[in-house]
This record gives sequence, structure tokens and C-alpha cells, in this order.
Amino acid sequence: MDPVDRRPVPLVNIANALTVVRLVLVPVFLVALFTAGGHDAWWRWAAFVVFAVASVTDSFDGEFARRWGLVTDFGKIADPIADKALVGAALVGLSVLGELGWWVTIVIAVRELGVTALRFWVLRHGVIPASRGGKVKTVLQTFALGLAIMPLPAWAAPGVATLFLLAVVVTVVTGLDYVAQAIRLRRAALH
Repeated sequence: MDPVDRRPVPLVNIANALTVVRLVLVPVFLVALFTAGGHDAWWRWAAFVVFAVASVTDSFDGEFARRWGLVTDFGKIADPIADKALVGAALVGLSVLGELGWWVTIVIAVRELGVTALRFWVLRHGVIPASRGGKVKTVLQTFALGLAIMPLPAWAAPGVATLFLLAVVVTVVTGLDYVAQAIRLRRAALH
């Protein structure tokens, strides 16, 4: 008897449900962020709570999918879309409010879109796995965004700006690492 369980993974499972919740929370987050012109402390705390809950679901959905064998094609596609939608919404929202330089939003967006394009470019030759640096990048971006969303006093602004600068540097460095990996993978496949 084959010890490998080959039953199909159900599409409706806890991992996919958490991913869908994260997608649904993106517009809820934006409504809370922009209510009262984006400057009401209560609404900013509400936006932060929604952002934090959505961010936490990102940690759990992947863990549940791997640990309980709930990996689905839907999850493989929807999870990164949900991640990029949440981070992108926060970046663009803060930039629209004038609280985050558009250059930060553009650098991070170009890197994310570029890495996604690279993964598709080499897909038939292999997979570029998420790196440790990529995970550090995600944590830095999430913390920087969370702090920027909170209605913190003015004295906290330099610390938040420094964290964003560090997040941008790690974002660019890990993006360049993905480019190098893609080139190596493609060269190896063609030889």
C-alpha cells in the first residue's frame, strides 16, 4: 500500500479561508485609513487593527497549509496576491495622505512587480524560492507600515522614517539577489 495520501486537497480549507479574509480586509483597511480625511486618531487606530489582523493571517495561512497538507493551486496564487494587495494598499494610502514619500512606494512596488515577473520568466526552468532576506524584507515593511498607520506623536516620525529606509534598502538588496538567482537558474537550464 502506498503510504502517500493522494486525496485532493479541498479548496475550502482554513489556509485558503485566511487568505480570502486578508483579501476582504484590504478595502476595509482603506476605508478606515481614509475616513475623516485620514487624520482622525480613532479611525487610524481602527485602520492599524485591520492592517495588523490582515498581516497576522499571512503568517498563519502558509503555516497551516504546509503543516496540515492544505496547499492548493488557489492558495499558491491568492496568497501572494493578498500580500501584495495589503502592502500596496498601505503604501499607496499613506502616500496619497502625504505621509509617505511616493519614492518609497514606487521602489517597493517596482521590486515586487519585478520579482513576480522574474518568477514567471524562469518558471519553466525552476522555482525561485522565498529567501530569508525576502522574509526579513516582509517583516521590516510590515512593521514600518504598521507604525506609519498608527497615530503616533511627532517625535516618533524619525524612527519610523529610519525603519522605512532600512526596509527600502533590504527590499532593493533582496530584489537584486532574486535577479541573480533568476539569471543563474536560467543559465543552468539552458546549458
